[in-house]
Amino acid sequence: MVGFLFILLLAVPIVEIALFIEIGGLIGVWPTIGIVIATAIAGATLLRSQGLATLRSARASLAENRFPIDEVFDGLCLAVAGALLLTPGFFTDAVGLLLFVHPVRAALRRRLAAYVAARAEVDIHAAGASADWQEGPVIDGEYRDVSPDRRPPGNPPADSDGRDSLPKPPPGRDG
Repeated sequence: MVGFLFILLLAVPIVEIALFIEIGGLIGVWPTIGIVIATAIAGATLLRSQGLATLRSARASLAENRFPIDEVFDGLCLAVAGALLLTPGFFTDAVGLLLFVHPVRAALRRRLAAYVAARAEVDIHAAGASADWQEGPVIDGEYRDVSPDRRPPGNPPADSDGRDSLPKPPPGRDG
């Protein structure tokens, strides 16, 4: 997996540079730059509209007490699509636009779920009362907290009437 990511990080910029050279040679520099800017604006617009629709769908799923796993995956795909469309390049724009298409996201979700299911290990551990606990009488009682007071010095506890019960130093003497 690390090797795949390394190759991807090397290959994508090379493909983007080659596409910039080819398309720039065919239509010129300024139209090429215009297309890159237009796809960034289109990506931001699509991300906003589809992102809000996905958020509404997720809220509806939560209202039905259903975990919105499809909506979470769609939201992740839309975030990646938006990032790809904001990245200058034709290859990243094409992949980003594909991720905005719902059937493409659904197919990707199914493939990823099958991949994870084939490689996942599940350990089930039971929790609860064990059979080795002892039955016995229940002892009812009262208790009084006798732990040492953890108040800072100079802040004595007050009685229920708000006055403290500690002796006061005689008047005229600083304590």
